[in-house]
Amino acid sequence: MDKDETILVVDDNHDNVEILQTFLESRGYRVAAATDGKAALAKLDEVHPALVLLDVMMPGMDGWQVCRTIKNHPDFSTVRVVMVTAKGGFEDKFEGMRSGADDYVVKPVDLNELAEKVRRNLEARLKA
Repeated sequence: MDKDETILVVDDNHDNVEILQTFLESRGYRVAAATDGKAALAKLDEVHPALVLLDVMMPGMDGWQVCRTIKNHPDFSTVRVVMVTAKGGFEDKFEGMRSGADDYVVKPVDLNELAEKVRRNLEARLKA
């Protein structure tokens, strides 16, 4: 994986953003952050991420809407999206996949699991 590619972390909880950003940067990834759906969509144009780690429950535009917008955008449809959310029920995961998510991580986040899903999704993007 090209560590020059950017991972966009989107979460309305600043502590969650900081934890994920610090963790990923410590592994050599470039990280950008947004705290709501509209800011996330604006960041897409700015940083052209390879991967988005996306919270579901956010004010305004929720993560499902953001994911659908990304996946339906002609310039960003190949960006991998991993939902990172406390919503861990079957229906929630089903909604994530229906909205176009490529993967799903339930909070509280197991950082080893997250690292593996980040690696796997970035590799899958290169094969696409």
